Amino acid sequence: MTHSDGSTPIDHSSHSTTPETAAHAGHDAHAGHDAHAGHADHVSRFRRLFWIMLVVAIPVIFASPMFSMIIGYDVPGWARWLAPALGTVMYVWGGAPFLTGAVSELRARRPGMMMLIGLAITVAFLASWGATLGVLHHELEFWWELALLIVIMLLGHWIEMRSLAQTTSALDSLAALLPDEAERIEHGETVRVSPTDLRVGDVVVIRPGGRLPADGRIIQGAANVDESMITGESRAVARTVGDPVVAGTVATDSGLRVEITAVGTDTALAGIQRLVTDAQASSSRAQRIADRAAAWLFWFALGAATITAVVWSAAGSPDDAVIRTITVLVIACPHALGLAIPLVVSIATERAARAGILVKDRLALETMRAIDTVLFDKTGTLTKGAPSVTAVEAVAPFTSDDVISLAAAAEQDSEHPLAKAIVSAAGDRGLESRAAEEFRSSPAVGVSARVGGRRVQVGGPHLLTQTGTEELPIAEAWRAEAAIILHVLVDDHVVGALRLADGIRAESISAVEALRARGIDVVMITGDASAVAESVAARVGIDRVFAGVRPEDKAARVRALQAEGRKVAMVGDGVNDAPALAQADVGLAIGAGTDVAIASAGVILAGDDPRAVISVIELSKAGYRKMTQNLWWAAGYNLLSVPLAAGVLAPVGFVLPMSVGAVLMSLSTIVVALNAQLLRRLDLRNPSIAAAD
Repeated sequence: MTHSDGSTPIDHSSHSTTPETAAHAGHDAHAGHDAHAGHADHVSRFRRLFWIMLVVAIPVIFASPMFSMIIGYDVPGWARWLAPALGTVMYVWGGAPFLTGAVSELRARRPGMMMLIGLAITVAFLASWGATLGVLHHELEFWWELALLIVIMLLGHWIEMRSLAQTTSALDSLAALLPDEAERIEHGETVRVSPTDLRVGDVVVIRPGGRLPADGRIIQGAANVDESMITGESRAVARTVGDPVVAGTVATDSGLRVEITAVGTDTALAGIQRLVTDAQASSSRAQRIADRAAAWLFWFALGAATITAVVWSAAGSPDDAVIRTITVLVIACPHALGLAIPLVVSIATERAARAGILVKDRLALETMRAIDTVLFDKTGTLTKGAPSVTAVEAVAPFTSDDVISLAAAAEQDSEHPLAKAIVSAAGDRGLESRAAEEFRSSPAVGVSARVGGRRVQVGGPHLLTQTGTEELPIAEAWRAEAAIILHVLVDDHVVGALRLADGIRAESISAVEALRARGIDVVMITGDASAVAESVAARVGIDRVFAGVRPEDKAARVRALQAEGRKVAMVGDGVNDAPALAQADVGLAIGAGTDVAIASAGVILAGDDPRAVISVIELSKAGYRKMTQNLWWAAGYNLLSVPLAAGVLAPVGFVLPMSVGAVLMSLSTIVVALNAQLLRRLDLRNPSIAAAD
């Protein structure tokens, strides 16, 4: 397993108050929602409730006297009590999530969407019963409006909860890096135990290809250890007696005996786990713009209703005061506000999915438009995350093809990443595969095999020392570039050398150029040495580099950039990137990366093209425009209709009839829905097109 992610996520990010969340938290008390797996249950609940209420709403609407008057037909006598009876069912059953949420917001003294909806349906319910029983004016019969309001709000929250539904956890992904069993040595014999049973001082056996169950120190053996899932380093690192090793890493080519030095919460893996948890919890407290709009509209409606009651009463019209006040409270909650954000989010995520972009956190998508700094992890993001042959030096009479062909023949039985790179390079050149015999592999030295009757060896500096041969002059220049250097020997004579490095993605350069053209600063971060980092940065056009950064320090570098007043988007793919992805204003995980990186990010790029970051920015800007427009349509309806319903133009002989106000309310919902649909015209499938818009 390389440091790449491919998972599904759990959303630890901010989201608006929903009936479900509000029922057991204050309006802004979502920081405690660390486990959102329950959103899947909420989706099914709202879906089921929506369809049931939709069926019930149909007879309520057509049996409503006010609706029949607007349309122009008479309700049969036998159906007189149909609307009140079914309307009561809708209020108690369909309105329960909103009423529960309103109570929670009231207790928290943080009015918002739930109180706005709860106030509107409660006033409509009580006024409708008053009108039905003849206690209030017949114009205050709102059964049809109550039914529409509940159905549309349930639809909005169903869409909202569906966008939040998640299937896995970042913390579960981290735990999955540990093996299910460990082989502990007890009285000279190996015993299989759970990693949780290990104690400091225990000695465990690590088989070739095995994963370390805890942090430790090698006491016997040597191996190339794949630490990419922890450090982000693309190449396996040679570890021998006395060297420290970390839980979750893999001994790729040889067995080891390791003395345990840290277990449980003291391991490096657990430290990364804590960083992910802390960063996600701290980033989950932001409120969405719709919540603020709902809070403003709540106070606006309450204030308008109070003024209406006082003014009409002072004018000597107590009956009009009741009618106007109730009318204001009911129409102050536009259906459109409940759909303004969820519809845009739903369409935006659908468009993104078609372009290979999975939006896991809607707040992250909204924030992406304001990003001014993109921090790229190097390995697996700007680069391919795997070594490749980048240069060949041959000694006459051998050609570069001869050197590659011989090296590939000797390496073809090896599972080492460098061996695979060499074999792949031979295939790319169209070279025929040669048969090899007597294959041998020596950790930290290299491989040897008989090819065409000659002994071929491929290895690093230890091989040259062992055979008493000298490296080629070109090696010094390659070493300055921090490349991996392997020499190829035939019968103990050097015939060539191979330069291997983590290959840069072809799209990385254009991605950096496009970001800089938009005025966005690009920074690179990596655990690799400065020489490697500077070399890659120079080739892709990045000026600012953080090199040699330990996994636990990456989040600190993100905080440092944020302390400079920057809005930071982090793009990464390894477990080592998870804390930084969670800490950043927006975390974007390359989809080929690890489960943990994906679970810690707000946006997942299903492909490995870094230009997709441009598409996310385009989507964010377009989506934000639609959200803003929809909120203005929804709120604008209030700003216009509430004063008219209150009677501000009564002195000139005009008072907005309740029926007209209700029709305008429905029209505002249609406008919002149609405006959101325009987002479907955005084409994100071609990053270069998106970048050029």
